[in-house]
Amino acid sequence: MAQLRIPGPTPCPPEILKAMARQMINHRGAEYHEMINDVTAKMKQVFQTKNDLYLLTGSGTGGLEAAVVNMLSPKDKVLSVSIGVFGDRWATIAKTFGAEVVNCKFEWGTAADPAVVKKAIKDNPDIKAVLVTHNETSTGVTNDLGAIAKVVKEAGKLLLVDAISSMSSIDLPVDKWGCDVVVTGSQKGWMVPPGMAMVSVSAEAWKAFEQAKIPRFYWDFGKAKSYLEKGENPWTPAISIVYAFSVAMDMILKEGIQSVFARHAHIGQMTRDGIKALGLPLFAEAKHASNTVTAVGIPVGLDGKKFRQLLQSEYGIVIVGGQQTLDGKIMRIGHMGLVSEKDIKDLLAAMKATLPKAGFKG
Repeated sequence: MAQLRIPGPTPCPPEILKAMARQMINHRGAEYHEMINDVTAKMKQVFQTKNDLYLLTGSGTGGLEAAVVNMLSPKDKVLSVSIGVFGDRWATIAKTFGAEVVNCKFEWGTAADPAVVKKAIKDNPDIKAVLVTHNETSTGVTNDLGAIAKVVKEAGKLLLVDAISSMSSIDLPVDKWGCDVVVTGSQKGWMVPPGMAMVSVSAEAWKAFEQAKIPRFYWDFGKAKSYLEKGENPWTPAISIVYAFSVAMDMILKEGIQSVFARHAHIGQMTRDGIKALGLPLFAEAKHASNTVTAVGIPVGLDGKKFRQLLQSEYGIVIVGGQQTLDGKIMRIGHMGLVSEKDIKDLLAAMKATLPKAGFKG
């Protein structure tokens, strides 16, 4: 396969794949203790936080569930700020565990308006927490999390952030913005295969943890905290993923966190400019377009499914379609983690050659 250009999982560098081929070690032994402590400390630099940080074996969605069960009690009122599929999913998780969810939804393709969020909090003064997706891969939109965080923290509410497709690719200074729980996943900009959710937990979040009454076992932050103090995880971890992180963290820090953010911004703009040059419409509003995934509108006459099939069969490039109500209306191109200018140039050239074969008139 020449290119996997989807919103995740993302391609992995050869060095990372090689590291994962290592033999297993004792996850209760000294070698693992040293490795998990090293990875955790380096990851805090990317999170830009001094808060506690834990690696949880599971997917990003597992991390979102962990945030809910560790911070809330049944019947707690939460504000769900949603701009797409994954924002809605987090609200569903909260409802599943008995929370009372107040929806603050925005038109797909647009970002959340901090002023509207502020009013929603004012209208619901008894809410305990606010759920926000930083970067919505279903629509290719990045929320102004800094502005939203300001509103939430000024109101004295907990801020729970889905940063699954942004952390390590888009600037998110956790401590500066006062984010209480931030969740991300290994298979996105970290250049690591699926298998690990990573969460940061603030001092304010720990106060909420002490009061939370939703049952929890596997995802218990308290257990994660007590075990990490001795360099371990509560349960058997995905050791191969930790091997991968040992290499990935060094690669990210060597490039420099701000340089990584700048590279993604450059690649994101390059992708959007290239799509427009092909005569295709962009779905997300320009001001809040994501630097990790670009959503492309499917114009009349273009057979989106045939186009994606031809792109894969003839060029080995994989992109995906839209989800739920956007199925058949958009295509999505992932460009996070292991991605270069050449990758995007090759993608755009292949798209240009393929579009007429799928009915696009230009």
